[in-house]
Amino acid sequence: MSQPSVVLATASYDHTIKFWEAKSGRCYHTIQYPESHVNRLEITPDKRYLAAAGNPHIRLFDVNSSSTSPVMSYESHTNNVMAVGFQCDGNWMYSGSEDGTVKLWDLRAPGCQREYESRAAVNTVVLHPNQTELISGDQNGNIRVWDLTANSCSCELVPEVDTAVRSLTVMWDGSLVVAANNRGTCYVWRLLRGTQTMTNFEPLHKLQAHDGYILKCLLSPELCEPNRYLATASSDHTVKIWNVDGFNLEKTLVGHQRWVWDCVFSVDGAFLITASSDNTARLWSMANGEEIKAYRGHTKATVCCALHDGTEPSC
Repeated sequence: MSQPSVVLATASYDHTIKFWEAKSGRCYHTIQYPESHVNRLEITPDKRYLAAAGNPHIRLFDVNSSSTSPVMSYESHTNNVMAVGFQCDGNWMYSGSEDGTVKLWDLRAPGCQREYESRAAVNTVVLHPNQTELISGDQNGNIRVWDLTANSCSCELVPEVDTAVRSLTVMWDGSLVVAANNRGTCYVWRLLRGTQTMTNFEPLHKLQAHDGYILKCLLSPELCEPNRYLATASSDHTVKIWNVDGFNLEKTLVGHQRWVWDCVFSVDGAFLITASSDNTARLWSMANGEEIKAYRGHTKATVCCALHDGTEPSC
């Protein structure tokens, strides 16, 4: 298989991972994943590999191979892996699990290189654009910053006691961080400029975005500038698009019939892909909020999606 310019993948409770042609909606490759559900998908910066976070392992698949076998397996977690991602050079992978740990993996070496104890089930982990700090959110409502240089927790926040943090997102320039919780609330902090580390959180806004759970929040990418958006995907079957300048509601994406679990922007922020319990993933126009394409083929809830339609980032 030749390398596609756009890599779009989804995973479902039907124990499959599917690769799609984004424009036509055709599924061109299916990987059976019988061992567990897949909780999260992420594509490496060079578009070569897809990481699937399961229970309790992470599997790495070759995007350009017709093989359905993983090229690598990472086995150190002891419960559902809920978060996975890569540093921009593609050499390091990070993960967060319901076993209460955040782990760091060197893809060039076997095993787990570092482990941080969150002391509660980890639902979400994101990497700060400075590439030296991880931010995790857990089931007890804690947000922690892990300084990879100092190898320690540099900051702890609890926006709402005993309310699980479901999703975290950081603006591409490191200026904002947003945390979404089980009560439909987004907390927004400004990360003070002039500091190399992000231990200076300044509360900026509290947004009551949905009546139901927020399952994913995501800030728009750099190439979307000067527009800056926050997408919130919810159990109320909708995705809402907020203008970060004032946090006014710009659009509500309506069409999914069940919970919307995941979303990902195209590299230029012009499109959004969503994944839902109605068994579909969908492609939306950010210009008018209309659905462009539905990706149909999964037989159970589609719970995560990954998209890489840009060039390899320069670190």
